[in-house]
Amino acid sequence: MDRFFVEPGQLNLGDKTLYIEGEDVKHISKVLRYDQGDEIEVCDSNKHEYLCRIESIDKTRINLSIVEEIDINRESRVRVSLYQGLPKSTKMEIILQKLTEAGVDEIVLVNTRRSVVNIKGDKADKKFDRWERIIYEAAKQCKRGLIPKLRGILSFEEALEDMGKNDINICPYEDEKSLGIKEALQTDLVKNIIDKKDEVRVGIFIGPEGGFTQEENDMVKEAGIASVTMGPRIFRTETASIVATAITLYELGDIGGS
Repeated sequence: MDRFFVEPGQLNLGDKTLYIEGEDVKHISKVLRYDQGDEIEVCDSNKHEYLCRIESIDKTRINLSIVEEIDINRESRVRVSLYQGLPKSTKMEIILQKLTEAGVDEIVLVNTRRSVVNIKGDKADKKFDRWERIIYEAAKQCKRGLIPKLRGILSFEEALEDMGKNDINICPYEDEKSLGIKEALQTDLVKNIIDKKDEVRVGIFIGPEGGFTQEENDMVKEAGIASVTMGPRIFRTETASIVATAITLYELGDIGGS
């Protein structure tokens, strides 16, 4: 069944009604050809899901009645913030789509020393609009309970400061030899955090195509962030983002669970 997102203000739980507006109206009525009486899934962008029946459709709005609330939690209590060194646009689209499917909470874009992309002004606004749409479509497809946030663009130093809000932070680095990502996520300190908190914030910092410089890696360690290896092979930036997220959610979250 097709899924769509609305803002909480578009629901009236007392009357068991809600409405959809914007680009989804055309998609529902013209592309998917839904009509009055048909049912769809609607999520309030805050993990609550509803089975809804279409009551009326016009050019700008679809009115629905709530048939039932769907009792399922699709979101992990491990809230992953993926800090992504800016890659080229084609790679960025893959990263955004796959990270949404994997279950990240937010993607934070970062300018690093070796980032070759420089996005400013109107061009940045257009890029962000497209990227947010990619995240939205991926969230619908994989039936997320919320839409991951897209933030940035931060400087390297700003990213390190921002990571201070997380409970756990890791940074895969191709020249790291001493600490594996799995080992870093299995320490007593990490296990203690996981056991004590209902929700745990985890930051993962991934470099751009050229990776991090040695100076950046030194700054990562000085900030108290675990510099880790993901094994003997070197991943492309888009692969590293996906693999690091999958490993983290497998070790700490719900990937691989029943």
